[in-house]
Amino acid sequence: MAQAPQNQELTERFIQFYRNYYREAIGELAQKYPKEKRSLYIDYDDLYTFDAELADDYITKPGQYQEYAEEALRLFDLPADVKLGQAHVRMQNLPESVDIRNIRVNDDHIGTLIGVQGIVRKATDVRPKITEAAFECQRCGTMSYIPQGDGGFQEPHECQGCERQGPFHIDFDQSNFVDSQKLRVQESPEGLRGGETPQSIDINLSDDVTGKVTAGDHVTAVGILHIEQQSSGNEKTPIFDYYMEGISLAIEDEEFEDMDISDDDVAEIIELSNSPNIYERMIDSVAPAIYGYDQEKLAMILQLFSGVTKHLPDGSRIRGDLHMLLIGDPGTGKSQMLQYIRNIAPRSVYTSGKGSSSAGLTAAAVRDDFGDGQQWTLEAGALVLADKGIAAVDELDKMRPEDRSAMHEGLEQQQISVSKAGINATLKSRCSLLGAANPKYGRFDQYEPIGEQIDLEPALISRFDLIFTVTDNPDPDSDSELAEHILKTNYAGELNTQRTNVANSEFTEAQVNAVTDEVAPDIDAELLRKYIAYAKRTCYPTMTEEAKNVIRDFYVDFRARGADEDAPVPVTARKLEALVRLSEASARVRLSDKVTQEDAERVTNIVESCLRDIGMDPETGEFDADIVETGRSKTQRDRIRDVLDVIRTLQDEYEDGAPHDEVIERANAEFSMEEKKVADQLDKLKMKGEIYEPRADVYRAT
Repeated sequence: MAQAPQNQELTERFIQFYRNYYREAIGELAQKYPKEKRSLYIDYDDLYTFDAELADDYITKPGQYQEYAEEALRLFDLPADVKLGQAHVRMQNLPESVDIRNIRVNDDHIGTLIGVQGIVRKATDVRPKITEAAFECQRCGTMSYIPQGDGGFQEPHECQGCERQGPFHIDFDQSNFVDSQKLRVQESPEGLRGGETPQSIDINLSDDVTGKVTAGDHVTAVGILHIEQQSSGNEKTPIFDYYMEGISLAIEDEEFEDMDISDDDVAEIIELSNSPNIYERMIDSVAPAIYGYDQEKLAMILQLFSGVTKHLPDGSRIRGDLHMLLIGDPGTGKSQMLQYIRNIAPRSVYTSGKGSSSAGLTAAAVRDDFGDGQQWTLEAGALVLADKGIAAVDELDKMRPEDRSAMHEGLEQQQISVSKAGINATLKSRCSLLGAANPKYGRFDQYEPIGEQIDLEPALISRFDLIFTVTDNPDPDSDSELAEHILKTNYAGELNTQRTNVANSEFTEAQVNAVTDEVAPDIDAELLRKYIAYAKRTCYPTMTEEAKNVIRDFYVDFRARGADEDAPVPVTARKLEALVRLSEASARVRLSDKVTQEDAERVTNIVESCLRDIGMDPETGEFDADIVETGRSKTQRDRIRDVLDVIRTLQDEYEDGAPHDEVIERANAEFSMEEKKVADQLDKLKMKGEIYEPRADVYRAT
């Protein structure tokens, strides 16, 4: 008999809590109930401040205390004509969240209220779920009302009127339904270290919290942890699965919700940002085991900090994320640099081109394995999971062309549109792409233009802000320094490993530290991650007039080289936006709110170096944007046109078509083309179907 007074006492405590903290919120709920609002959201800190014991009991016995809280809401002083009969109380902002991989039976998590953070991997459609089924007896017409839980569907054993066992018919009009949805929430990428497989948990939602999120959203979910028994076929097994009954769900829109940056960290970050050689220190902190590549490492640092995403008054958006591509010979350390960036980026997803499909990169429509398998749901891919972070894609050249083409929209528009299996959806992919690829023939051919050796679609290549070519050319001086660096790095690893594993090692700790300090990163990786997260959270630089002038002059001067009627277009407006993004990132490295002239000059040097590597026509020495944008330089286009003109002229003169030797001779006489280049052009035109051979060594244009 003591239970009822305690229930009444707890309900009174909740009523008092509402009076102190949520009087206005309940008034607003009463005005908008039930069409617009059906829940009162309460903050854990408010309840803890009001009554710490009540708050602790709410966490450990959430089922019971949820009932007391909702009963108190129904009994709260409201105008006579307002009733909050089915309103919910939803707890939010728990003091700490539990990592999905750390949910344990031993920690008494089962049956308690917990919070988890992660990214929505899959979300079902919102479907009706029956909470109380009304059964009508077919013999006597008596109605029986059976409450329904999360288990199997419950039917009456016998009629309450005629006491027979049916048959029964469900009366849907008198049954109670509620909206329901299931989510699969996976650990956020920033919470994982390299090599860990992300774990997930299923969350059941009901009523007004359903339909709020889609695949790819970062969320914090508060709910009651339950377990359910697994089954194999029709047999139950001794293994159980965790799932959550969702109470509240909040979409996290801040950059890196898992990054815990203390006041001491902020002080250290600000002190570091004031150091005069901050850029050199940043470069020395990226993959110190790899020798050289200072410019590439600086570009990777700028990519980690990224430019500012702009939202214009008309609703349009200009991306701030930088895309970068490394194309190089085997054994130059591209993959190792990608892995290092993946580890220091606050949020990152790594994938290799050989093992990735278009659906795995963007989004897949999959059979819903939550229910009966008849529904299709969206599953987020790598670019969506990397939202607001970095997607590192190695072996880009090994992917199938149709899989690569799926990335185009994700790179430029920063969203993934999906139309599959009757699902039409748009997912966010606001990430930077760091790609690595090998040249067309595995290694660069020094006698061929580099632009022709990049075996990627021009439409994809043109979306990269920076493209670096990494060539492996023998050079006695640099080879000696490289060998010295690799031997020193390996020696440091040997000493450290031996001292760790051999009890009576001859090397002292001081000796080991002296050697390892030489190859250690200048800035600790954990501090660098916090530095990047802090900069992206707090720093939004704007252009100074001096910086604008440097970028404007660089762009205009470059374009002026293509002002002549017959000159190629040296650079396009896409590169201008890349310069702005890079200079903003350069300012963020210093935590500066201003993009200075030095920032602009720093990035114009990087861009000019990249253009010199791949955007210069080796035959004319002129910059030609079309090498990257279309895959053909202006010289090549002119040569194709000239050879086709020669063939068309000769096929009118000769009845069978243009003879091979005559084509070469005429092209040499009229356009000074070498025999090899004419022959190469003829082969390419045949492959593309622009000319054909009616008989051997005789050509006709199609």
